[in-house]
Amino acid sequence: MIGTQEILIIALIILLLFGGKKIPELMKGLGKGVKNFKDEMNNVTGDTDKSTEDNKKEEK
Repeated sequence: MIGTQEILIIALIILLLFGGKKIPELMKGLGKGVKNFKDEMNNVTGDTDKSTEDNKKEEK
């Protein structure tokens, strides 16, 4: 598990590499990527649930 010291070191390295002005842009892009991933996972889950329901209807 990552502790507080490790998180601070990682944050400092990111700050040094990208600079203070680029970090909000990076976080915005990361947030959009995570949101898209979650949306697609929900679509996949919904598709599998729908196909399961269709299979149950066909069996009756």
